[in-house]
Amino acid sequence: MNFYSVRDLRTDSKSIWENLHRNGEAIITNNGKPTALMIDISEDNFEIMMQAVRQAKAMITFNNMRSRAAANGFMTDEEINAEIEAARKEG
Repeated sequence: MNFYSVRDLRTDSKSIWENLHRNGEAIITNNGKPTALMIDISEDNFEIMMQAVRQAKAMITFNNMRSRAAANGFMTDEEINAEIEAARKEG
């Protein structure tokens, strides 16, 4: 997997796009920390890829909620709804 800074994306985008097409994915960093995932998609698999990404994000959110609940006790309905709303806003 290739890592590129935000600066690389601005200054060497042609090379990044070529590598993305060849390798299928790239990580964009900001101040040395990963902040974005770029995935090579085609028109044919766009909907499938979007669905897969949304499912992965939902699963991460769910797992985070379970971990916090295990550490802090059960969440109230209001807390659960707030978590769901926050996840939807991120997506």
